[in-house]
Amino acid sequence: MTGSAPPTPAEELRGVGLRVTAARVALLDTVRAGDHLGVEAIATGVRERVGHVSVQAVYEALHALTAAGLIRRIEPAGSPARFEGRVGDNHHHLICRTCGTVVDVDCAVGHTPCLTASDDHGFTIDEAEVVYWGLCPACSTSSSAA
Repeated sequence: MTGSAPPTPAEELRGVGLRVTAARVALLDTVRAGDHLGVEAIATGVRERVGHVSVQAVYEALHALTAAGLIRRIEPAGSPARFEGRVGDNHHHLICRTCGTVVDVDCAVGHTPCLTASDDHGFTIDEAEVVYWGLCPACSTSSSAA
């Protein structure tokens, strides 16, 4: 057999030095199975997998998993934070101004040109975020019909 199996969520948690708990494994699975989920949707998904968990525990686990680089937090302007499992690449987001739908879009140039600012003002830049705003197809159609 060539190649090895991808690590389990428990192995990933251990690999970044986090304690493995059923709630953390469920949270990681929920975020990765979801689509740019908010905290309430994540809490619901975790509860469906492991039973009761407090919203505070979900926030704490989200913070730990984000800090460890296992999930990514995005904060579209005017919206609550959302979380996704796609990490470690240079992708951006499209966000509908009407319904709030968020979708991933690969970088047009394939690398991180945005990390080279025209003037870095002495900052050491390690991340850039590009967000495209507009109307999704469903909202474009309904606004055209109106």
